[in-house]
Formats: sequence, structure tokens, C-alpha cells
Amino acid sequence: MSILLVLLSVFCATVPMLAFLMLVWWMDRHDREPLWLFGLTFLWGAIGSIFLSLIGSTTLMLPLGWVLGPEMADQLSAVIVAPLVEEPMKALILFSVMFSRHFDNASDGFVYGAAAGLGFGMTENFLYFVDVASSGDVMVWMQTVVIRTFFSAVMHACATSWVGASLGFARFRGIGWKILALPVGLGGAMGIHALWNGLLTVGDMMQTQAFVAVNLAIFPIEFLLLFAVFQLALWEERATIRRELADEVQQGLLPLPHARAIASYFQRRDGAWVPRGVPQWPYIRAVTTLALRKHQCRNASTRSYRFYSDEVLRLRREVHGLLQLAKAS
Repeated sequence: MSILLVLLSVFCATVPMLAFLMLVWWMDRHDREPLWLFGLTFLWGAIGSIFLSLIGSTTLMLPLGWVLGPEMADQLSAVIVAPLVEEPMKALILFSVMFSRHFDNASDGFVYGAAAGLGFGMTENFLYFVDVASSGDVMVWMQTVVIRTFFSAVMHACATSWVGASLGFARFRGIGWKILALPVGLGGAMGIHALWNGLLTVGDMMQTQAFVAVNLAIFPIEFLLLFAVFQLALWEERATIRRELADEVQQGLLPLPHARAIASYFQRRDGAWVPRGVPQWPYIRAVTTLALRKHQCRNASTRSYRFYSDEVLRLRREVHGLLQLAKAS
């Protein structure tokens, strides 16, 4: 095996996924997640979910082999076993993150899900790249790198982001939405995964590249649809911030220009509206979190209502204190 190809495999497996990861984090423009938790979710996908998926896949392959025979079971494992095992394993971290104070809505679910999927894709890509590199065929290795980097790994991110978005959408809604969130999320993720693997498997069984071409044509449409849903989630988040801050303007806590600027991604970056002496980004963060906590308080369960109501009071005091710095300067 070429040492150069191995080193290139490490580079091609990690660098693009880290670049995609930071792009996803950046796109969550109104209320970006803490990098430590975002990175932890990525690491779960890269290490924890891979380990559990290997155990789960090995366990499920045994009865599948008994029923269908080893050869048929091996051919169908990518279509049946991989989606059934890998999607829940990637999503396990989301069930912990969703109960943290950083998980607010569908847009948060999207980015955390994408982080777990990209982590899984990074490790899986590395294993595939090294395996192909052992053959010494540079052209096949390059083809594998391109397809797995821009399609297979992104598929993992899309699938898990759908699970996260479903959980985030239901987080502060009624019990009916909460019951539906898991089957809708995991069912959609498994469907995305099974479609991708299924077309590749059929093409391999029939020894034709036509199904690969169909797969490469269909997946960008799936990606664009999910991206549109992500934009809708961001629009809903912006509408929530604007609506909740309008009440703070009426109560006299915030000036109207501040509420409008903070609800706009482009205006909030222009510091001209921030009073002299007020630290721009701590102020924006406090006001944005206040808006989200008010929405959560209104929709929280009885058990968590006290936490969110206390948070609203604390953040109002923080915002008031930050605005007082303008008078002191």
C-alpha cells in the first residue's frame, strides 16, 4: 500500500468533513450552538456511533444470514442492516443534546444532526479510502474520494439532520408531536439511507453504472429539499425572535431599533446601532437568548416551566445591566 495514498486518505477523510462542519455551524446564523457541544456531537458520530454500529450490524447479520444465506445477506446488508442500525446509533447523541438548554428548535436539531452525520461520514470515509488505497489503483481511489466526500458522507449528514429537525420541531410542542417525532425522524433518515445504498447495491448486482448515475442525480434533489426545510426552520426562528422582542419593546426594556436589528442577520453585524459602551456580541447573545427562552417558557411542560421562567427574569436583568453601561460611558 502506498504511504502517500494512506496520508492522502487521512487528509481527504478529515479536512472536507471539518470544512462542512464549520459551514453548517456558520449557517445557523441567529443563535449559533456552543462549539464544545457541537464538536462533541461530531465526535460521537465519528467514534461512538461507529463502534455501536459495528456491534449492531454484526448482531443483525447473523439471523439475516440464517434466513437468506450468507451471500444474499451480504448483498442486502447495505440496504437493510445499515439503515436500521446506523441511523439510530448516529441519533443517540441527539436524545441527550435535545434536553440541554442549548437545544431550542428545529434549526438546532438540523445542525446537531448534521454534525453527528458528518462525524460518522468522516470515519467511514477513512476506512473506505484506506481499503481502496491498498489496491494501489489511483484512479479508483480518486473516484471513491469524490463520491464518498460529496455524496455518501453528505447523505449521512442529511439523514441525521432530519432526525434532529424532527426532534427539535416537537421539542416545545404538544404530546402528539412528540410521539410522532421519533418515527418520522428515524423513518425519514432510514429511507434516505436505504435509497442511496439500494441503488448502489442494485447497480452492483446488475453490473451496470446506470443506477449509480440515477443515484447521483436523485441525491442532489433530496439535499436541496432538506436545505429548503432548514431555511424554513431558520425563518421560523427569526420570526420567533422578532415576535418575542416586540413584547420587550412594549414593556420598555429594548429600543425598537435594537429589536429589529437583532432579528436581522445582516443588521446585527453592523454595530452602528449598538450604544457606545455596550459590548455588541454579549448584548446580542443575551437578547436573542431572552427571546428564545420566552418562547420556550410559554410552551414548556409543568416540570420545566420554572427553569425557563427563571431564565427569562435572569436575562432581562442581564440585558438591562448591559444597557446601563451606555449611560455609564
